[in-house]
Amino acid sequence: MNNTTISRVYVWQLPVRFYHWINALAVTVLALTGYFIGWPLSLQTSGEASFSYWFGTIRFIHFVAAFVFFFNFVFRIYWGFAGNKYADWRNFILTKKEQFTEVKDVLAVDILQARVKPLESIGHNALAGFTYFLTFLAFLFQCVTGFGMYAAMSHSWLPQMFAWVVPLMGGDFAVRQWHHMMMWFFILFSMVHVYLVFYHDYVEGRGVTSSMVGGWKFIEKEKKA
Repeated sequence: MNNTTISRVYVWQLPVRFYHWINALAVTVLALTGYFIGWPLSLQTSGEASFSYWFGTIRFIHFVAAFVFFFNFVFRIYWGFAGNKYADWRNFILTKKEQFTEVKDVLAVDILQARVKPLESIGHNALAGFTYFLTFLAFLFQCVTGFGMYAAMSHSWLPQMFAWVVPLMGGDFAVRQWHHMMMWFFILFSMVHVYLVFYHDYVEGRGVTSSMVGGWKFIEKEKKA
């Protein structure tokens, strides 16, 4: 006879949780302000035009969120080497046969619904890890193109490091279009990400949602009586 016991496993360290929520807030602010920068509203006001600076405020908020996003991203790269095994950078790059096998299994459970029993992964499964790796590349692209455009209006050392991007990519208009289109990648990713988090929380019952708040997941183990 087998008895099932539930144990707590500390998966997400405090720096990872801070990174996650700061990143979520920064991406949300950047997407909202970026949308209005791409399609600015025409607001009618009876006041003096010089006292109405709402669009400049939106741009300022976008720039501040961009700096927060960038340094938060740099910290996460560092923590991929300094953190525990669940935060390790190797979890995001597919290099082992077992990882490719796990990708197929995750697709069978999440997409094709060909398997009922969920996977027993504790941290990120292989498909989730690789997906996050692709988002990291998207993060890098947004940082490079964003600061590349910002370099034209700032003499700070950080934007000037990316001043070569605009000429390389064919001018400011082309860079702005690519930068804006990538915003929709983050919007679609966020929708799928939130859905899958709640889906796995419901199916697996391991506290996936709460783990990014407290850091703990609940793992079932069978013991023979």
